[in-house]
Amino acid sequence: MASVRLLPLQSPLDATVSVPGSKSITNRALICAALAQGESLLHNGSDSEDTALMMNALNQLGVLVRRAKSDLVVEGRGGRLYAPKYPVPVGNAGTTFRFLLSLAAVARGTTTFELSPRMAERPLDDLIEALRQAGVPVSRDVSGLYVHVEGSSLAGGRVSIRADRSSQFLSSLLLAAPYAREPMDIAVDGVLASAPYAAMTLQVMAAFGVTVRAEDEYRIPRGACYTPAEYTVEADASGASYPLAAAAIGGGAVMVPGVREKSLQGDMGFASLLREAGCKVRFSPEGVVVEGTGTPGGMDVDMNAMPDVVPTLAAVALFAAGPTRVRNVGHLRFKESNRLDALADELRKLGASVTVHDDGFEIAPVPLHGATLSPRDDHRLAMSFALVGLRTEGIVIENPGCVRKSFPRFWEEFEQMTGRPLSFTQ
Repeated sequence: MASVRLLPLQSPLDATVSVPGSKSITNRALICAALAQGESLLHNGSDSEDTALMMNALNQLGVLVRRAKSDLVVEGRGGRLYAPKYPVPVGNAGTTFRFLLSLAAVARGTTTFELSPRMAERPLDDLIEALRQAGVPVSRDVSGLYVHVEGSSLAGGRVSIRADRSSQFLSSLLLAAPYAREPMDIAVDGVLASAPYAAMTLQVMAAFGVTVRAEDEYRIPRGACYTPAEYTVEADASGASYPLAAAAIGGGAVMVPGVREKSLQGDMGFASLLREAGCKVRFSPEGVVVEGTGTPGGMDVDMNAMPDVVPTLAAVALFAAGPTRVRNVGHLRFKESNRLDALADELRKLGASVTVHDDGFEIAPVPLHGATLSPRDDHRLAMSFALVGLRTEGIVIENPGCVRKSFPRFWEEFEQMTGRPLSFTQ
């Protein structure tokens, strides 16, 4: 199996690290642009594998999406989409697949999606049930790897959806709702996981001309169609967490351009956590700078609003002055991997003290040793494990290519940031 071996830092950091555009925002903007009538231009769109899967799917549905240098050009069809002849591959791209599932209800004909085995294991039933309430026939084959959606069927009306395991279910419905035959009222049944992502969806929709009234329920009027837009995607806050955490762990300063203090992304709250841990954090119009000493403080934090940076904080916690407790992130068990158990299993290979709870975990800092770590084909685990190599000799990470899912240039940026060569094997 392919792997990468890391060398520890020899001196504190002094680096500028570029991160891609947010794939969460890019995928939302692509759906809005595809449903608008006319050409939209997305600046700084993500170059991730998940976004490539979204672009391919939209092209299969009859929407022309192409890259023009760092921009994405989308020829929106005004809701006139057509089911493709062949299955649409979505791999293990949760955001991509779940958003497309509702979009397929607008298309004419029956759309079939082809899932990876892991994606087939991840939660979907709550979204399927909500779509059925809205009049959409959805079925799965016996293997669970193929999902079929009968199009031209999004009736609208009142829909109740559970979103305690993923806010993507709600976002999926919201994005397609303007093209339902009747007004749609969406009620969330119970707790909404990762609520900032739903707020992000509403803000992207507004940028493309659809304003949703969100009080006790989300009300989307019929005929409130998207309009083409020129839209700039923020730098990816989740991707920025790794170089920012590197300053906390390795000491010195790291600057990430394009990151906003007032961001659509809940994961930007990670900078505040580093400040709480004793780092200096400075925002400017150019981006954000974090300065650390290499000995961050421990903390007790609810991370429901920023689940994708939980593995990053776990890496920081290994080198903290005291224990760190992470709460209210039980839904991490349904990500690209079972992130709670996978994190604990792999970090224990280093000698780490990790206690897993129903809703999170606790890490008590202890001396570490080198180990070969498996990210379980989970990009966020691979990039977080790389941070351990800043201070620990003998870190080897298997399947380093899985970072392409969100941050294709991660290893190039990491090597440049540290000034230490990486050794890859096939």
